[in-house]
Amino acid sequence: MAKKKTAFVCTECGADFPKWQGQCPACGAWNTLQEFVVDPATPKTRGAERTGFSGERAEVRNLNEIVLEETPRISAGMGELDRVLGGGLVPGSAILIGGHPGAGKSTLLLQVLCRLADKQRCLYVTGEESLSQVAMRADRLKLPKEALRLAAETDVERILELAHKERPRLLVVDSIQVMYLAGLQSAPGSVAQVRECAAALTRFAKQTGTVLLLVGHVTKDGTLAGPKVLEHMIDCSLMLEGSSDARFRTLRGLKNRFGAVNELGVFAMTGEGLKEVKNPSAIFLNRADDIAAGSLVTVVWEGTRPLLVELQALVDASHFGNPRRVCVGLEANRLAMLLAVLHRHGGIQVGDQDVFANVVGGVKVSETAADLALVQAIVSSFRDRPLARDLVVFGEIGLSGEIRPVPQGQERLHEAVKHGFRRAIIPKANLPRQMPDGVEVVAVSTLAEALEQL
Repeated sequence: MAKKKTAFVCTECGADFPKWQGQCPACGAWNTLQEFVVDPATPKTRGAERTGFSGERAEVRNLNEIVLEETPRISAGMGELDRVLGGGLVPGSAILIGGHPGAGKSTLLLQVLCRLADKQRCLYVTGEESLSQVAMRADRLKLPKEALRLAAETDVERILELAHKERPRLLVVDSIQVMYLAGLQSAPGSVAQVRECAAALTRFAKQTGTVLLLVGHVTKDGTLAGPKVLEHMIDCSLMLEGSSDARFRTLRGLKNRFGAVNELGVFAMTGEGLKEVKNPSAIFLNRADDIAAGSLVTVVWEGTRPLLVELQALVDASHFGNPRRVCVGLEANRLAMLLAVLHRHGGIQVGDQDVFANVVGGVKVSETAADLALVQAIVSSFRDRPLARDLVVFGEIGLSGEIRPVPQGQERLHEAVKHGFRRAIIPKANLPRQMPDGVEVVAVSTLAEALEQL
């Protein structure tokens, strides 16, 4: 018998090495190399690797000779999901949906397939639940169950046999971490199994034009479990965020070869499954009648649309030697930098105060357009002076105290006016040529000017 070859694969970057090392030379991560057995490639396998997805031998062609064909997308039946996908499901694409346990990954995919089963042939393969459990969930969600095909299997070779027999347009595999190939010696969920199982399923999707939807687990720090090469294989990576006790879930696109990245879809978890929220700004702006100090509304840009969110800041005297800086939904390093700019160019010292910042609704704000609103909310809480209810603020703050423009400033302003805001503080470079009706726009160029408007 031929001696089995072993290799060591990094779980962070996917690089493989012939020997184990404590640190991955490719990405620098420690203790991430795991051993797996490499099966020798047969002549049939090597010949298949030289051909394209259609089974024909690959040819070299000029770019201008390629005929562009408009691929018809398949609507998922949910506007928010179609938005994140870039307009719908693309035939032959591989989509990975990750999220914490209880976020609603299986519920969302079961809803989509049950509603599309009448129009498209669908196959739902579950490896973590029995068929009766899936049927109980569909009955609880009051979903149509007549046309959906189900299978409980974890062997990828058996799944491919069923897929060739059923010929589905949509194939769901829940989840990729429990699937295995009998030819590999490692256990399900290991680096080798996840990588090879995903490669086999993706190859089938490309060859047959099937939409492949994979469910992926996440680690305790919120990243997708398994080798990093898994995210390189697939065409679209989605992350369903939201705790099990929260009402709303956000679906964010992390990678998309067929649409805009960082697109955001909002869903509400109800007794009948996930319901799409067509106007998320109205949800996140459910403010109290009496506005307290430290509350302010800003406009962030998520994918291809503006989104109004409420920022809250609380400044309190510190009882410890090191004042606390706590952020929920914001970057802590960004907050420390803005506090330094506020002291240097705004003349307000909060070095001996505890500062807490929060984004209402569980939204994560990573862009710099919320800088000015966060600083003004901090000043409002520090002075204990509530701001106007109809005031909206956005703008980026530089280290020298200047207010820099933000992308899509005019669209952000129109979104705020549509929701009833009548006063806005924006960067001077974002001042529109034609002012919207019924709104007072104040353009500022420095942090000192913005604080004077308060």
